[in-house]
This record gives sequence, structure tokens and C-alpha cells, in this order.
Amino acid sequence: MAETLIERVWAWLHATFPERQVYIRSDGRVQFFTFGPTLQATLAGLSLIFLGWVAFASVNVIFKDRIIAAKDHRYQQMQSTYENRLADLQVSWDELNGALVSAEDTFKSTADQLEIKQRTVAKLLSRKDAVDHTLAGLQGMKPTLTGSSDDDTSAAAQGADSGAAVDQDGSGDSEIGVMPESAAPQPRTAKPTKASFLDDAVGRLAAAFFARKPKPASHVVSNLPAFRELAEQTSRVKRMSQVETSLLVSADRQITGNIDEIETILRRVGIKPDRMEEQVSEEGVGGPFVPISALRIDGITDNGFTRAFAEASAHVKELDTLFTAFRHVPLTTPVHGPEYELTSDFGPRIDPFTHHLGFHPGLDFGGPWGATIRATAPGTVVWAGARGGYGNMVEIDHGFGIRTRYGHMSSILVQAGARVQKGTPIGRLGSTGRSTGPHVHYEVWLGDVVRDPSKFIEAGRNVLK
Repeated sequence: MAETLIERVWAWLHATFPERQVYIRSDGRVQFFTFGPTLQATLAGLSLIFLGWVAFASVNVIFKDRIIAAKDHRYQQMQSTYENRLADLQVSWDELNGALVSAEDTFKSTADQLEIKQRTVAKLLSRKDAVDHTLAGLQGMKPTLTGSSDDDTSAAAQGADSGAAVDQDGSGDSEIGVMPESAAPQPRTAKPTKASFLDDAVGRLAAAFFARKPKPASHVVSNLPAFRELAEQTSRVKRMSQVETSLLVSADRQITGNIDEIETILRRVGIKPDRMEEQVSEEGVGGPFVPISALRIDGITDNGFTRAFAEASAHVKELDTLFTAFRHVPLTTPVHGPEYELTSDFGPRIDPFTHHLGFHPGLDFGGPWGATIRATAPGTVVWAGARGGYGNMVEIDHGFGIRTRYGHMSSILVQAGARVQKGTPIGRLGSTGRSTGPHVHYEVWLGDVVRDPSKFIEAGRNVLK
């Protein structure tokens, strides 16, 4: 079919432009030029193009003024329409921009408060977690009168030391600049008012849109999906911000619970928590009384959160102070493992040498010769050497009037004046002094009164149980 079409075109071309010859005679010589159908068609096409261009140029020259005038008129109409449209868009832009700035300010203020609250809560909880971690380590130790494994005791001691280090080094500065402000005087008849989020948003939008003459476009702004979404997100962030207050209240309850538990343990072993807290601070304290209602946190306007943070922060400080003292209470045994056994407890007994009724001021733990004896709490070695019936003895002052003694050692591993931590090796089990066999004699002194070590050990076994 395509070949037939080509043949028809070719036939039409030959019929319309048959081959022609042009003869030229000059000086008795005759020359001729042959013009085929293709060449004639090409020349005819070029001629039509040329004639068309000439016609267009002529018309354009003749009607030039009219064309220019028509174009100018049309351009002026377009420019006027464009300027009017641009003015309308500028007004709409100003309104939208004002509404956006207002909505963004509200969202940013709410988000900034949430960020400050989260940062404040996170730092306070980090302090609480440090103490919780240490208390959990003590709980995992669970010493008994017959002893436990050396590894468990060492791990618990290391956990207590590391937890205390975190608490003392990094978490004491968790508060965010809480500073009191002088309250402005208010009439007694004034009633507290609290603007809702919608009232605040409506007020901002009204100030942005209706300060000038009301425009119909203002009704459209509040219905834009972007602004509705921003308002919803602002409300969501504000609800999240309110959760932080609940989290602080919950954490405060846990902190006060830990304080009660530690105070209960201390009272169980005959220690007054108030006296220990007073001894933690070496310097005097005082200052004017500032009510909680006068406190402010930079960037936060939520008084409920400020009060919850102040209460939780005060209780964390109390827990820090109490736990600083609590760490120095010996709540474990000097030897650990199944190879040790309690051979003599605290109180009246028949003396093994005189066979008369006497008083035993400590606990005896029998075990293999040369076994490691460890400090039961951090403190300072105040005696390391031979001491009468104790034989080779080490005495450690743990502060707060608490001292422990370890007697009958075969060898001593520390010197007087050395600082030791819980679980630090201080000597080897032996039978020096007034002893019938290899064991360690362990005493706990509170002030000038010797106490039953089993009460301390039992309290340590039940820490946070």
C-alpha cells in the first residue's frame, strides 16, 4: 500500500512538472538545460515560500501601527490585571504570614516548654536511677550469716561504688536554674484566671487579622489544612507537656519510698537517720525562707510542674544525703562463700578458754587458713597490727560514728591511714591472739557501744526486699 502511494505521488509529480529543456543559442552554438520534475517541484516550493514571506512583510509594514497599538492595549490590560492580582495576593500573604507567625510562636513556646521539662525530668531521674542502681546492687548481694560468693559481693561493692561516683560527680547539678521571683502585689478580691489554649490561639489570631479592617479572607485562614494541623500538633505537644508533671509526681513517690526504706533499715540497726543526715554536711546551712510558690524555672510557665519539680528535687537531695551516709553502713560479712560458717554469734556464751560465762562482742566466721578478709564498708583504717586478745587486728572507721574490727588475722594487707572501699582485701584469715582455730572475729561499733553485727547483716540481706 505504501508503494502504491509513492507511485501515485511520483506520477502526479511527473504529470504536474513534466521534464522541460531550455535551449540557449550564442555565437552559433546551442546549449540546453534539462529541468526534471524534482528540480521543478523544489523551485516551485521555494518560490511559494518567498512569495509568502514577501506578502507577510508587506502586510506587517502596512498595518504596523495598528498591530503595535493593539499589542499595547492588550499589554496594559494584562498589566492592570496582574497588578490587581498581585495586590490581592500581597494582602492574602500578609494575613497568612501573620497567622503563621502567631501559630508558630504558640507551637514553639509550647515545644520549648516541653523540651525544658523533659530535660529537667531526665536529669532528675538520672540522679534517682543512680541511687536505684546502687540499691539494686545491694539487693542483689543478699549477705547471710553463713556467707555468699566472693564474686557476688565484689560485684555489689563495685556497683555501689560506681553508683555513688555517678551520684557525686555528675548528678548534683541536675536542677535548671530555679530562682525565686518577687510576686507582684494583687488585690485580695482578684480571682485567678487561666486562659485555655483555644482562647490564647483565638486572641493571637484576632490580633494578627482584625487589628485592621476585617477581610473575608480571614475566615479562610482558620480553615486551611496547614493551620488546623499546626493547631492540632500544638495541642498534642501541650498534652505531652502535661504528662511530664505526672511523671515527676510518680518519680517523687518512688523517691520518698526509697527514703522511707533506707530510714527503716537504719533504724533497724539502731542508727538515727536524722543524725546521719546532719553529719553528712560539714558546713553550716541556713538562709531566708522562700516559699515554693515564689519559685520559677526559666522557660516554664506551668506552676504545677515547677512545684512538682521542686518537691522531687528536694527529695532527691534528701535521698542523696541519706544514701551518702547509708553507703558507710556495714551491711555484709567480711568473708563470703560456702566454705565459711558462723562458729560463734553475738552475746553471752561459755568462754572456750575459761569455760565460764562470758560475753562475745562480735561474730566468728570459721574458714580455711589464709582466706581473704574484706572490708564490709568504705572507710579509713585506724588500726592495723597486733592488739591483745584480738591478735592481728584491723579497725576501720566508716564515719558517722561507725567502726568495724577484724581480728585473729594470719597477716594484714593494709596500713593505718589507708582508705578502703567495700570489698577491699584487708587481711588473711588465721588464728592469732586468743583463738582456738582459724577464723575471723568481726565486730561493729556504733559510737562507744558494740552492736550485734548480725542485725546489720540481716538488714543488708533484706535491703529493698
